Amino acid sequence: MSRNSSLETPASPTGKRPTVERRVVVALGGNAITQPGEDDSVQQDYINLDRSLTSIARLVENGYEVIMTHGNGPQVGNQMIRVELSRQQAPDLPLDVMVADLQGGLGYMIERVLRNKLHRLGIERSICVLLTMVEVDVDDPAFDNPSKFVGAAFDPEEVETLAKERGWLMKEDRGRGWRRVVPSPQPIRIVASDLIQQIVSNGNLAIVAGGGGIPVSRDSEGILHGVEGVIDKDLASTVLALDTGASELYILTAVKRVALHFGTPEERFLDTVPVAEARRYMAEGHFPAGSMGPKMEAACRFVEHGGKRSLITDVFSLDEALAGKTGTWIVP
Repeated sequence: MSRNSSLETPASPTGKRPTVERRVVVALGGNAITQPGEDDSVQQDYINLDRSLTSIARLVENGYEVIMTHGNGPQVGNQMIRVELSRQQAPDLPLDVMVADLQGGLGYMIERVLRNKLHRLGIERSICVLLTMVEVDVDDPAFDNPSKFVGAAFDPEEVETLAKERGWLMKEDRGRGWRRVVPSPQPIRIVASDLIQQIVSNGNLAIVAGGGGIPVSRDSEGILHGVEGVIDKDLASTVLALDTGASELYILTAVKRVALHFGTPEERFLDTVPVAEARRYMAEGHFPAGSMGPKMEAACRFVEHGGKRSLITDVFSLDEALAGKTGTWIVP
């Protein structure tokens, strides 16, 4: 495979499937599970999920075919802390295995809460939590410039030892300390997209590609290998939506609508935006890479490659957005 720019190649080399009306991919942000400033206990996660999954249950009630993805940022950070604390007592875990572990654990939590909500609505529906590998290109430029912070913060005097003994690349995370950075390569293919397609076509719900998916690469012989990296959840959701023929992509985050000049006196909220206009705003630098940038990129890619429309809104405001009361829609 050759190096390529994410803006010059299709989001999915496998090609978009024919669109299925009322089939949607819902990308749950991390705040659907863990709210900033709250106790990040499992009990609190269940409280947040009970609130955030109400609108998903209503989608099912209203006849949508639903494929869900979810973030895992706080959880994978905690998992890495556990690995550090158990060092010398238990085997180390590579990052791809940690992502797989969390896909199972968080998927179980989401499934249980959602099953109970559907049951109360009188809906009995099978739900599949699928450990999902997402393929990346071994020649992706991200491997030459790791930039995604992961895990705990360390004191400056520990950096040299960590880099030498564990082979980590360390960078300063301003205000937090020195942290490990790993590559965040572009997703190019959902390995099990055919299976996910079958799951939803048979009337089931699918919870897949948690945390952006388990990153894998394919060698010259077609053999898959785990990758020490993190895939952006929203960009992976775009590839998933295209691979499965979803008509719409909902990216649920911490704000009701996207804004220009965010946090300034000139702040202006966006409602329905043609994708070419959205690209212009991105080129003007309105959406930073560390916050809204990847979400806008994901929404634009989906529409540019044949999706009907993309929504960005607050995780607790989906019902309002679908009723036209809030949310930012990216359209052709």
